[in-house]
Amino acid sequence: MTPSTDRIRQLLEGGVRDKAYPGAVWAFGDAGGTLASGSVGSPDPDRPEQMMRADTVFDVASLTKILAVWSSIGALWTDGALPLDAPLASIWPEVDGHPLGQVTARNLLTHTAGVPLRAQLKNLYGTDPAAIRAGVLHEALHRPPGEAVEYTDRAALILGYLAEHLSGQPLDQLAQARTWAPLGMTGTRFGPLPAGLPARCAPTELDQDTGAHLKGTAHDFSARLLGGVCGIAGVFSVLDDLTVFLRYLLDPATAAHRPGFGPEWTEESLTVQTGSLEPVRGLFWHPAPGTDPAEQTWVHYGFTGTGMWVSPKLGTWAVLLTNKLYFTRDREPLTSIRNSFRQLAIG
Repeated sequence: MTPSTDRIRQLLEGGVRDKAYPGAVWAFGDAGGTLASGSVGSPDPDRPEQMMRADTVFDVASLTKILAVWSSIGALWTDGALPLDAPLASIWPEVDGHPLGQVTARNLLTHTAGVPLRAQLKNLYGTDPAAIRAGVLHEALHRPPGEAVEYTDRAALILGYLAEHLSGQPLDQLAQARTWAPLGMTGTRFGPLPAGLPARCAPTELDQDTGAHLKGTAHDFSARLLGGVCGIAGVFSVLDDLTVFLRYLLDPATAAHRPGFGPEWTEESLTVQTGSLEPVRGLFWHPAPGTDPAEQTWVHYGFTGTGMWVSPKLGTWAVLLTNKLYFTRDREPLTSIRNSFRQLAIG
């Protein structure tokens, strides 16, 4: 064990001890493969005899935005079917004549679209998926596009709807056909998980309706409301699949079968796209906290306690998967642990 991996294990074991999360799996590497990996703790504190493993299934939450939406939008952009800077009304009749029609896909990918900041789907639109879709796509903007960078789940939800419109496929089928199957990501899918898989799943937060922690069903209420499949959340995955995905971003030659998006999409996305606006954003990715955007270490997090980093400049990647939501919705102490892990794994 190298000093770096020894320190990573100590760091992550400390998180288990301090109840930042029940357990974690992790890996880091380069385009050639995994350089180090490991696991700590248990998926379920009620069953401490079970240990976290490399094949533990995680609700990856907002990593859905990368694994399903970003990759699918990238495939459509690569196909020439989606101009990033065209007003959506010019390619999407459903938003023509509505405020969203003036927004571009680039606005949505950089969180500069000016759409409302919170989803709140049930409270605003009820429980019918068609009414939710119409409400989201026809809602007034909360500020003019391009004025400010403001993170909102709605951006991914809208882009998921757009990808379905342009491709003629549901988002789960599109992601499977254009990204997951070509890369051999056999452990990645939208939930709810089929029989057998929930037993390998790390539980997340307590479901007030059942009095049990969710396993195999998305923690995100919007995803559950929409049947498990939406741009906001709902994907489940395993460590090995995420390492394959990140290796491809660094070197497309690592993939036996190229997915729908190519290296041009990765290069476009892992570049500052927000000009002088703060906080700096690429396309759905953002610079890792505490790093200079020029260093090109990019990250995306999931609310359940997941995260993945990629640095084209350094030629390295890293993944940390936890189920911190089992204990708390608070950002700390996981935020500090994530930042320390990134420094140890990538630099």
